[in-house]
Order: sequence, then structure tokens, then C-alpha cells
Amino acid sequence: MKNSAPVRFSVIGLNHGHIYSLTHTLLKAGGVLVDFYAPEKDLALKYSEHFPKARQVENENIILEDASILLVVSAGIPSERASLGIRAMQHGKDYLVDKPGFTSLKQLEECRRVQAKTRRIYSVFFSERLENGTSAKAGALIKAGAIGRVVSTTGLGPHRISVSGRPSWFFKKEKYGGILADLASHQMDQFLFYTGSTKAEIVSSAVANYKFPEYPGLEDFGECMVRGNRGTGYIRVDWYTPNGLPTWGDGRLTILGTEGYIECRKYIDIAGRKGASHLLLVNKKGVKYYDCSKEKLTFGRSFLKDIFDRTETAMPQAHCFLASELALKAEAKAIRLKAGQAFLNRK
Repeated sequence: MKNSAPVRFSVIGLNHGHIYSLTHTLLKAGGVLVDFYAPEKDLALKYSEHFPKARQVENENIILEDASILLVVSAGIPSERASLGIRAMQHGKDYLVDKPGFTSLKQLEECRRVQAKTRRIYSVFFSERLENGTSAKAGALIKAGAIGRVVSTTGLGPHRISVSGRPSWFFKKEKYGGILADLASHQMDQFLFYTGSTKAEIVSSAVANYKFPEYPGLEDFGECMVRGNRGTGYIRVDWYTPNGLPTWGDGRLTILGTEGYIECRKYIDIAGRKGASHLLLVNKKGVKYYDCSKEKLTFGRSFLKDIFDRTETAMPQAHCFLASELALKAEAKAIRLKAGQAFLNRK
């Protein structure tokens, strides 16, 4: 790191609970939280209780115009995240945002333009890979050649919806972007990372609202197939996690290689081992289990180092934009399935 001074960062937008994991990740890496802004009094009060040293400011311009702040962090309403990122970059600051970083291809195009002009960092926090021990271990095993060349990934992202605790914007597609643009951005990131693809296209995609007709703007199911220059992938996301599961979702990732495969059971091993972060490796040597709960996570420190060194070790900018682009394109071209519809054009 060229500069040993800590990165001073501020937060704008507290509308999703992921802002707490984002903040903790940066603090653990050595960042300094200076202040925050949120117009919602209840969200601001809760955040200040968790981070009492952070100063609450009256408007975002106080943060944007503070030259000592190098980084703006946000988990605002999804449709408002890209415009904030543009303002941050135009004020000479780097930007780290919860996924989805964009809710439309038009937003992404404008952010690409501003990022290329300002050369600031616009990074989306794909926590299912960046802050998960099984994901880190899987990357290390693949790098060591444990399963040969990766040719395909299958990413499953089920979530619990907890309707009564969701804000009104959660049910409006123009606000959250759609289930594939939102949830599936995690799986797009993982597909690109583990296959090593730098180019990709959406083969097919579909969305539905099977369970919640009272919320017509909500999509509760989505799936897509993606093809890259170094592999293929299948993605399924949904809001169906039952209350009987003792965590918010049984997120899984299967990585297929020419010499074996890896299964990441990220948050629970149902009817199996306790806790989270389970990895299973199958190759010519046999079957091996890894407890990844204490695996070293490096994103925070790498990202702060990138801010000073102007490097891209935590996540290449092109990768960040491409993962988001694929999720947005999957959403844009998705067919809308109806209850009982299994195949296209079948009556």
C-alpha cells in the first residue's frame, strides 16, 4: 500500500440491512467510518446505535464535498444507487454499493461512462462470494487444480421473504429492478469468477410471481442460463424459503470441473453438520469435506489497498460491470411464466 493512512469512508443510504455487513467489513479491514446520511429517522437511529462514533449529517453534500473522505458506501433503495455512485465519482470518491448496483441497463451505461472518465472505483459488494468462507476455499482449490478446468456452475439463491418486515419499495419492480437483476447478480458474479469468463451472453431467462399475486410488482421466482467464453452456468433464485429452515436461505453453488466437482453449502447443511460454510470436494482422490467457517476473507483489505494503490486486486472493474450487465440483460429478456406453465408455447 502506497499510503499507510487509514481509508476514511462515509455511508449514504441505509435502506437495506446489508449496510451493517458492509460497514463491518471495512472497519475490520482498517477503514475509518466518519459520518453517515439517511433521511429516514428510524434507520438513522438504528445505525447510530450500532456505530455511535459515526457522525450523522444533515445532507449528502456534506459527505460528497469533504475532500478527506475517499470512499462512499451505500445500501440505499436499489433504483437510487447508481445515481449516487455517479455523484460520488464526480466528486472524486470511490464507491462501494450493496448489490444490485444498478436496476437498468441505462444506469449501467451511464456509470461506465462516468467511471471511465473519472477513473474512480465503482464496486458492487457481491457478499455471497466476497464474504463467504466456502467461496474463498473453492477459489483456492480451483487455483490448485483440484477439479481440473472449470466448465460449468450451478448457482441457487433461495431467500426467505418475511413479507411483514419489508418496506414498500421491495414490492415495486421499478425500485428493486426485478429478481434476476437483484438476487441473481450474486450468481452472475460467481459464474464469471469460477469459470474465468470475460465475455458472456444470456441464453434464456424467465421470471414469475407464483405465490404473491397481491403484490403484482413482485417477482418471486427467476431462472436463467448463461454462456461464457470459458464455461456455462445455470441460475435459480426465489423467495420461497420456508419458516422451518433455521436460516434465511439454503444457498448453494456447484462448480463442475473436468476432473471433479465442488459443492458449496454456504449457509446451512440441512439434516447434516451444524453451522454454515460447508464445502464438499469430489475428485479422483475421493470425497473430502471442508469446514470453511474460519476461512480467511480478503476482500476488505484488498479493496482498501486498491483505493490507495489505484489497482484492481479485490475485483476488476470490468468484472463488476459485466456481472451486473448479465443480471440486467437476463431480467430484460426474461419471459413471464404463469402458474402451471412449464414450457414455452405449450397450451
